[in-house]
Amino acid sequence: MIEQLLQAERALLHGMIDQAERIYRQVLEADPRNSIAVVGLARVALERADDRGALDLARRALQIDPENIAARRLADRMAEVLRHRGEAVHDAVEAEVAEGETGQPPGPASPARGRALLDHFRRRG
Repeated sequence: MIEQLLQAERALLHGMIDQAERIYRQVLEADPRNSIAVVGLARVALERADDRGALDLARRALQIDPENIAARRLADRMAEVLRHRGEAVHDAVEAEVAEGETGQPPGPASPARGRALLDHFRRRG
């Protein structure tokens, strides 16, 4: 499986997006909880200018593995990009966690939201 992930990474780096996607999907068929492959698919979506899809896939990878730093960075960046464009970015889990602290929905970059998310992921680990 590691060799397949490396093949997909090479394909993505060389612009062979369809091939990379096919390999990442094969890995997921064999191991549906492989967060690395899900992040790979998020990067494929990003290459195709599907920012919303990239965000959704990065968040899916975080549901599988909250410690996946690449997924966290990609999800944060894509949410930032979408918010900058004025698009709604909402994640029910994150909102519930952050809202529980103050009783109010937090702003996109509020310190309460950051603390709540950090605590949430620590409890899950």
